[in-house]
Amino acid sequence: MNEEKRKKVADQYDRGYDYTKYWDERDYEHAAEEAALRTLLDGRRFGRAADIGGGFGRLCLLLRQYADHVTLAEPSRTQLEAAEDVLRGTDIAKVRMQADDLQFADGELDLVTMVRVMHHIPEPTVEFAEISRVLSPGGTAIIEVANYGHFKNRRAHKKAGTPLPTEPVSIRTAPVDEPDAIAFVNHNIDTVVGQLESAGLRLHDKLSVSNLRSQRLKKAVPHGLMVAVEKAVQRPLARKDFGPSIFLELRKA
Repeated sequence: MNEEKRKKVADQYDRGYDYTKYWDERDYEHAAEEAALRTLLDGRRFGRAADIGGGFGRLCLLLRQYADHVTLAEPSRTQLEAAEDVLRGTDIAKVRMQADDLQFADGELDLVTMVRVMHHIPEPTVEFAEISRVLSPGGTAIIEVANYGHFKNRRAHKKAGTPLPTEPVSIRTAPVDEPDAIAFVNHNIDTVVGQLESAGLRLHDKLSVSNLRSQRLKKAVPHGLMVAVEKAVQRPLARKDFGPSIFLELRKA
């Protein structure tokens, strides 16, 4: 493994953090992400798919509805152990690997998803090259990007008269507890799209996701209504990169 790969830490969830608990009060966010995937995958069927950095398999059951074979590709042993319960009774494979060193053959996959991973990767060039490598010609990648240029930040920069940064911006709020603590960043969407194009992955569609992310709204508005509105606005709001999370659908050139 080269020096760049040794520097990247992708197993933070093996450090005493139960990521499954993170989702206990995030039904809206989970439903918003499932809605986005359904929109982008609607009416399509794939042979082999992999969810890269898919944690405990939160989205794998949905992917299995669109693909004949699904692999959960996750670097954390703790997460894979949790996936044993979530995916019990299914034929979804669970393999320990990380995004910068995918253990798939060239062109082996027809669909790759990577959700809630980019906010840990300030410099994703190697990861994008790996995703492109393992995709078949014309294959599809759906990559979720934590969006720095969401509505609130755009408004703040406009008021201050400053341009949006093109480089990743750290959003870490807690002190670093270990020297190799994993990154937490938000990205410039245009920069990421350019990086993907350089890897041979061309933008086909995009959605703005979790547009109503607000504790106040979640308490005041019924869940079903929140999700219905979310579904309706994901594509229109994508034109302005409105939300905190942008789903990019890409095709391998």
